[in-house]
Amino acid sequence: MKPARLPLLLSSGLLVALSAGAQVSPADAVNPLIGTAAEGQTFPAAGVPFAMTQWTPQTRDGETKCIAPYYVADTRLQGFRGSHFLSGSCTQDYGSVTLMPLLSSKVLDPQGRSSRLDHAREKSRAYEYSVDLDTGIHADVTGTERSGVMRFRFPDGAKGGFVAVQENHRLGVGTVRINAAKQEITGENPIFRIYAGSGKPTGNRGYFVVRFSRPFTVGGVWSGDSRKEGAQEQSGTKSAAGAYVSFDLAGSRDVVAQVGTSFTSLEAARRNLDEVPAGGFDAVVANAKAAWESALGQIQVGPTASASDRTIFYTALFHSMLLPRILSDRDGSYPRFAGNGKIEVAKGFTYYDDFSLWDTFRAVHPLLTVLQPKRERDMVQSLLVKGEQGGFLPIYPAWSSYTTEMVGDHADAVIADAYVKGIRNFDVQQAYRLMKKNATQGPETKELYLDGRGRRGLDSYLKYGYIPLEDHISDAFHPDEQVSRTLEYAYDDFLVGRMAQWTGHGAEAKQFFDRGQNFRKVIDPSVGYARGRHADGTWATPFDPNKAATWITEGLPSQYTFFVLQDMPALVDLLGGKPKFTARLDDLFKAGAYNHGNEPSHHLAYLYNFADQPAKTQFQVRQILRTLYQDSPGGLQGNDDAGQMSAWYVFSALGFYPVTPGTPRYELGVPLFDDATVRLPNGHRLHIVATGASKGMFKVRKVTLNGRVLGRTYLLHDELVAGGELRFELEATSNPQQK
Repeated sequence: MKPARLPLLLSSGLLVALSAGAQVSPADAVNPLIGTAAEGQTFPAAGVPFAMTQWTPQTRDGETKCIAPYYVADTRLQGFRGSHFLSGSCTQDYGSVTLMPLLSSKVLDPQGRSSRLDHAREKSRAYEYSVDLDTGIHADVTGTERSGVMRFRFPDGAKGGFVAVQENHRLGVGTVRINAAKQEITGENPIFRIYAGSGKPTGNRGYFVVRFSRPFTVGGVWSGDSRKEGAQEQSGTKSAAGAYVSFDLAGSRDVVAQVGTSFTSLEAARRNLDEVPAGGFDAVVANAKAAWESALGQIQVGPTASASDRTIFYTALFHSMLLPRILSDRDGSYPRFAGNGKIEVAKGFTYYDDFSLWDTFRAVHPLLTVLQPKRERDMVQSLLVKGEQGGFLPIYPAWSSYTTEMVGDHADAVIADAYVKGIRNFDVQQAYRLMKKNATQGPETKELYLDGRGRRGLDSYLKYGYIPLEDHISDAFHPDEQVSRTLEYAYDDFLVGRMAQWTGHGAEAKQFFDRGQNFRKVIDPSVGYARGRHADGTWATPFDPNKAATWITEGLPSQYTFFVLQDMPALVDLLGGKPKFTARLDDLFKAGAYNHGNEPSHHLAYLYNFADQPAKTQFQVRQILRTLYQDSPGGLQGNDDAGQMSAWYVFSALGFYPVTPGTPRYELGVPLFDDATVRLPNGHRLHIVATGASKGMFKVRKVTLNGRVLGRTYLLHDELVAGGELRFELEATSNPQQK
């Protein structure tokens, strides 16, 4: 999605701290502050991979669209949040809760209670966040899959302390309660939709239960300027509701808070606290670190990699493993998709939500098919369940709802990619039926369509084979964008055809493969670019391939011309053959039209392979790796978009990339490291060797797989997961773009 533009303000001390360091374990190499400045929209999440709730310092209150909980440029810290913000996105947080330790209860609103944020006094790791507040309180934060644990160490001499607990609903309709008898603070934060159905309740709530390591005394509750001393319940009016309690610090300065979360009930939030291990805060940290070491350690980068490159790589891998999030409780309960508060139980799988599919079909899900196929299977199953419960496969499912956010129908890509790569323990006939339904029919009523079900512009697409400019797709968060929709639907149709073929529906497969050629109807052969088209067949004027157009999604016609993932050889021919195809790509890069900050460009550097120009792919990929990712808060050039920007880096640094999810092919680039080892779930290992890469060499002379010359510019999935040695022989070269 579009990058959010924010000010970048860094202290020199922070820069030094982020760039220094010797070789450490994968979990300790992660710098969660990467992406928290400028356009990345990430936040320093602490906890475990794919957690239901992620735990982060908060510098911005509320649950406002496009506002992450934390920005490194902010100077005040308001508390520590259990967040459901989609990392790297421009969406909303929802169902969240914030805790803040205090020495005084005089001021409780987020701005008034805030502490000066000194980056020299904070430490952010994948599994723990720590900071010293200007009150002298030291805070440590970590998490499990569904719960958070915070340790607040009050300063010497403090006889008492306070903890404020606030739900963060932007409309002020949440509730917080103090139960003195149970020594708990509980709350409910109703979830409201954005995009399709904007402003309407989902029927679900974020529930939380807070328990403390020592007895508390009731302080009171508040909402906005309204405060009730000694009261034990508060519902928000126009502002979020909060409660506060006090502690006698005699004998110990530590107060440990355990926060159970759930989207089904308070009782489920209590049960989810059972996953917090015995042994106190340090045991939770140890478990969280072990979880990240296991996940990140599946890829081992060799010893010649610089500390900075290791940090960028493992942080990218970390960001690739935050979403989709676990939504089911320990007992399998989860909110029914588009179910208005109904509860279902996942049997035999873990249920996931918050799929940023327009972004993550490209590299995040393909990465999980390699590293975590069991988890990816559960994600596919979750998509199928959503399709059954709501009637249609979702386009961009979030907060248990349809959204209509973005374009395309890329659940198809996730499902087909899993199947072609051997993840098949789901109902493939059900999958095909749902994919076919999305591609051939809309919902029965206008109300269901407005709620987000079905492809946008499908009637026009079926009538013309493209979406003409006269169809403005007004009932979508992204109106118009007809050419992008046509190109993406054609790719999706190709994948529906593959699933039809795999499930024995040969005649239907041919129909969908034919529809996969619809890209031809929006690429004007007279100019060689994707171009808006009217219902009468005439082309949009005026036309400039390097200027934004209403019929293109977050990109340029020159970029979207190359969204023919399903049949790149046909596109090469359509553009006049390999020399002209190469020249068209050269023109794009020379014109500065490549925009790595948004997804439509992500596959472009690899397309030179299809024109027998792999050296140009190698050069461009290395340039992107070296110039558009840094070990600093401003180290991402656009929204990370649920890990897609990061997953691109992981694949590309290893030397290959899945240009066409739903097929078993990875285009070869050039590794960033002299050597790296992928520890595959099947017990095999793929050792990737590229001697000289760390010294700046990027031109590939030859690629061998287990000693045999590969003789092509791609790797197949079966070859990857079989393991062995993938060796890139490098040689010195000049910039091939100058030749």
